[in-house]
Amino acid sequence: MSLRVIVEADGGSRGNPGPAGYGAVVKEAATGEILLERYDSIGVTTNNVAEYSGLIAGLRAAAELNADRVDVRMDSKLVVEQMSGRWQIKNPGLRPLAAEAAKLVGKFSEVTFDWIPRERNKDADALANRAMDEAAGKKVPDVAAPQSAPPAAKPRSWAPPSLENATRIILVRHGSTPLTSQGRYSGRGDVPLTDEGEAQAMAAAGRVAGICRDVTAVLSSPLARCTRTAELIAAEVGGVPVTVMDDLIECDFGAWEARTFAEVQKEWPDEMQAWLDSTSVAPPGGESFQAVAKRVRGALATVLSAYPGKTVVLVSHVSPIKLILRDALAAGDAFLHRLFLDAAGVSTMDVWPDGNIAVRSVNETAHLR
Repeated sequence: MSLRVIVEADGGSRGNPGPAGYGAVVKEAATGEILLERYDSIGVTTNNVAEYSGLIAGLRAAAELNADRVDVRMDSKLVVEQMSGRWQIKNPGLRPLAAEAAKLVGKFSEVTFDWIPRERNKDADALANRAMDEAAGKKVPDVAAPQSAPPAAKPRSWAPPSLENATRIILVRHGSTPLTSQGRYSGRGDVPLTDEGEAQAMAAAGRVAGICRDVTAVLSSPLARCTRTAELIAAEVGGVPVTVMDDLIECDFGAWEARTFAEVQKEWPDEMQAWLDSTSVAPPGGESFQAVAKRVRGALATVLSAYPGKTVVLVSHVSPIKLILRDALAAGDAFLHRLFLDAAGVSTMDVWPDGNIAVRSVNETAHLR
């Protein structure tokens, strides 16, 4: 389903450079309904850096919603003209930010940039001012940062975060199927669980109940190996209904479906190497990991919006779960080929409204022994 959104973004600095912050609002283009808001203080920097930071935050939020067309509206003439390619980027401190924004633009099928007066950008402006208020309340260095300074890093702490307001996401891979035990690519083929897979799913259900019995929702890929696993989990945590979420489906492996790695490497050696080298490459007739990541981010954004502060179980497959964990851990693409996920393995993470994430566990399997 095609989704067109409007991104309104702004940023500012009280002092230029001075305490700075940005704001971004994503609206549904057809109705003007606000879908997501983002704002943050970014330490001491310039107006232009803050404006670019707002643009980047807005584009990331649009990607989380799985939008394919984006209309960007900003009251920064400089950012709009530079991103449209009409003005050169002479300030070296802005070039990395512009490059990051351009990379995000490439994830969508269409992006437009339009200048609007400040009074028509009041939602993003209000968020940016809130962020600047927070920045001004922090201790600011006596010496101002140079004009080209990048955004300051967000403060971090080793202290364990409070669970207040966090949404807990429990990720469960389905139990074994006939293809799992043979190490074959299993994408869109609707294979059932084996008897061992049923036992594994029941064990995973017990582990999920041990993590939290107060589960609000159990969401599943539409394929039978996941819906059956989800049904067993739902029964264990008190009979929560299972809701099918199409975007949690496995990657489409195309011509490689039901083949082993060795078989694919022998018959499609060049295609296999290209696939291993880049997440933008799809198997013949299949789907790239970039495409999977786009829809999975949209699914996760929907979950976080629908169940704030609750505990939700997502029953899915290797590729979607790996991609969720890759993004949560801010890892590179090599992570996808280095992480092993067992059948009926359980991973847990907490997500806060401000976007902070704590990954609690990855591929728990003690319940399977």
